[in-house]
Amino acid sequence: MECPSNRKTLGMDDLRPTLMPLGDQALLVRFARRLEMRANQAAISLAHHLVANPPAGVGEIVPNLVSVLVRYDSEITSFDALAGALRLILGSEATEAELNGTKHHIQVRFGGAAGPDLEAVAAQLNLDVPDFIARHNAAPLQVLTTGFAPGFVYCGMHEEALHLPRRQEVRTRVMPGTILFAAGQTAITATAIPTGWHVIGQTEFRNFDPTATPPTMLHAGDSVQFEAMP
Repeated sequence: MECPSNRKTLGMDDLRPTLMPLGDQALLVRFARRLEMRANQAAISLAHHLVANPPAGVGEIVPNLVSVLVRYDSEITSFDALAGALRLILGSEATEAELNGTKHHIQVRFGGAAGPDLEAVAAQLNLDVPDFIARHNAAPLQVLTTGFAPGFVYCGMHEEALHLPRRQEVRTRVMPGTILFAAGQTAITATAIPTGWHVIGQTEFRNFDPTATPPTMLHAGDSVQFEAMP
């Protein structure tokens, strides 16, 4: 008999997800009101399950940091019918594929012109630059979600000692492949965007190719191991 403590459901048992309508053709499954790693994992696991096993009428599945948006065809199903199906799914046991994604290794050129905020970031954390880089790269980070801009990914979470607020000033433009750092997370840009995050490095990796199917390589639930380029 399986030990109950080893059983992980898609609803993560005690998270008590909220199901709410968004208009007449969308439903939101929300696991928390703020970013929590268990809620993020539950959202990712549910999204993976729904992509592999979509209920009747479901047309689009969009995971966020702690929620999943489910768009559906109201001529095929209804909010009540879909909510009932989702509650059954949330009580089912998660598979290894739904809990774990693909691991990626991404090389980064830290500091200098590629990372103008690196020294200031290390100083604010009471570290020297080599120590910060070593701790930043010490363990893989999970892709928490994608969004904000095409191919943009949020990776987390760093240990509490590496948490740092965003900058007070916003840069009007950073280039694709910029490595950003703030709020316990590292982000990777895939297009030119404005940002208030700290710029700590640059990578040649690009997570967005509009001609590819799918157009991105990194997905929520994957893990990223950052590595410093010599």
